[in-house]
Parts: sequence; C-alpha cells; structure tokens
Amino acid sequence: MTAVLVSALLGGLACALAPRPVYRLSVHYGSQPRAGCAHCGHQFPGGPLGWLRLSARCPGCRLRLGPPGWLTALVGAAACGLTAWALAGSGALVVTAFLAVAVLGVPLAAIDIACLRLPDPLVAAAGSVVLVSLAGAALVAGDVGPLLRGLAGAAVLGGLHLVLAVLPGAQLGFGDVKLAAVLGLPLGWLGWSAVLLGGILPHLINGPVALGLLLAGRAGRRTELPLGPALLAGALAATVLVAATRR
Repeated sequence: MTAVLVSALLGGLACALAPRPVYRLSVHYGSQPRAGCAHCGHQFPGGPLGWLRLSARCPGCRLRLGPPGWLTALVGAAACGLTAWALAGSGALVVTAFLAVAVLGVPLAAIDIACLRLPDPLVAAAGSVVLVSLAGAALVAGDVGPLLRGLAGAAVLGGLHLVLAVLPGAQLGFGDVKLAAVLGLPLGWLGWSAVLLGGILPHLINGPVALGLLLAGRAGRRTELPLGPALLAGALAATVLVAATRR
C-alpha cells in the first residue's frame, strides 16, 4: 500500500506540471511549440522554466492555458496508483516502465484531445523509458523471454493500427500507430492476453464516445476524433485486468 500511495503522489505531482507542456505542444502538425500566451502575448522563459510550472494560468493575463492542473494531477495520480497496485511484486524496473506510460500518457491524451496530435518527442520518451526499463528487468532476471514477447507485442499492435491507418477512409493518424506500438511493448511483457485486450478495448471505448458525440450533434460522420486517449485508457485497463488476476 505504501508503494501505491507513493506512486500516486509522485504521479499526481508530475502530472500537475502537464498544463504548460500541453498548451505549448497543442499546435498543428509541423508548427513550432507556442512561445508565449496567444491571448496577451506574454513570452515564456527559455529552458525548463518555460515548460514546467505548477500554475496553469498565464503570468501576464491570468488566463488558464491548457487543461486544469488539478485535473491532470488527479488523472495522473489515479493512473499511477492503479498501475502500482496491479503490478505489486513485479519489480522496480517493471513498475517504472508502466509508470512512465501512465505519467506521459496524461499530456499525450490532453494534446490529442486539443489538436488531434500525438507529439513524437513524448511518444519517443515513453517508448525509450519502457524499453530501457524492461531490458534492465530482463537482464536482472536472466530471462529475455518477456522482453522478446514485448517486442513482438509492439510489432503486432503497431502493425494492426498501421493497417487500419492506411485503409481507405481511415481516420487514424501515424501518431496513433506509433503510440500503439509503444503500448504493445509493456502489454506484451505481461502476456498475449494483455496485447489482445490492448488492441480491442480502445475501440470499444472510442465507439460509444463517437456515437454519443454524433447523437449530440457535436460530431459528424467524417469528423476526426482522437484515438490516443482511448489507446492509453485501454492499455491501463488491460494492465490492471491482466496483472491483478495474477496476484
């Protein structure tokens, strides 16, 4: 329980810093990150201070920039707490890999909702931490089997979503394909049942959401909807369901 509480606390604190990066990266593909407030023109400082700030409000006009900090902190705490609870006893390196996905998944989901984009640097950061952590766990355990299965899981989920992305009329972007491949790595480490759930659940989650928006008149048949949040939520659900049943 201590590990769960610590993970939830650290995850919440880390994700409380998400609003500024979310705001700066919520731009169209190919555009540079926002250098300042679009409302009053206040310029963000250079270096880390321009990206990491607990307050989501602009220092100049006090308008909130990005999602509410309390919301990103709450989602991050819940995701990290659930992850740590489900993976209790799995080893520090394994838990670290999954927690990296939980923490970085919060800004990724928020950016995708804001502008239908999953920035490569965040996806690559998540993938790098997962790969290094799981490779370390495999070396410590002296068993590369789970790591190889994880790499196969990444290929399966990435390949599946690549096929969906190139189909005529598809509304998946290649950011979704990359994120699916990254999520396939830790899910594959858990087992093929997790990979299966990680492939099915996101579409079961997104389906009712799309139908609800369609019925409410907030989306049309050709409206592009973000898949990233559903991919991340589906991966978290698959992790909890599979890992918790093995405890």
